[in-house]
Amino acid sequence: MPFVRSTRWVPIAGWCLATATSIVLSSFALSPVLNAAKTDVGALPDLGQVPAAEVAVTTTTEAPSPTATEPSLPEDDESAAASATPSRTSRKPTSKPATADPTAPATTKPTAAATTTRPTTTTEDGWTVTTSDDGVKTYVKTFTTDGGRAVIKMISDGTVYLVTATPADGYTVQKNGSDVNLAVYFNETGHSFIIHAQWFNGAPFVEVSEVGE
Repeated sequence: MPFVRSTRWVPIAGWCLATATSIVLSSFALSPVLNAAKTDVGALPDLGQVPAAEVAVTTTTEAPSPTATEPSLPEDDESAAASATPSRTSRKPTSKPATADPTAPATTKPTAAATTTRPTTTTEDGWTVTTSDDGVKTYVKTFTTDGGRAVIKMISDGTVYLVTATPADGYTVQKNGSDVNLAVYFNETGHSFIIHAQWFNGAPFVEVSEVGE
């Protein structure tokens, strides 16, 4: 009977032994953590007794809001700033600028024409005389013969010109002489008409003659 009782307590004793062993092992494993936690527990040190280099003070500053007012200026500075700041008020133009019509034709003011004096024209002994501004006279006259017609021009400086010479039917024209002594011939066989022109005694002189039959 005693042998039966001892076998009943064997499982209980084993369980207790296993439980105790697990507790011991757990305590041994947690001992480093518990020791580290104990060093942090305690009263906080006095900031007054801690050196200044060890005290870290964190300050935060608030950023100025976008609607913060500008710092006020002294009265003299405000007046100077007000005078320096240009006025932003704008005035609408009372009238539109004149614009040229591209379809309208361009107009130009007529310029005064240069005043010129027309030469004076007179008639002297059948000659048409034109006097220029500088006093030079030009003489023009037409001479007609049976052999042809010639227009002679003379200038008061003594120069003689043949303007035109038109022979009649059956005649030919021939010019001889110089610009101060001119002769115009209208010729046919054995017959000629001669117009001799030169400046003589300050006036034009012309002589018409006929030679042959």
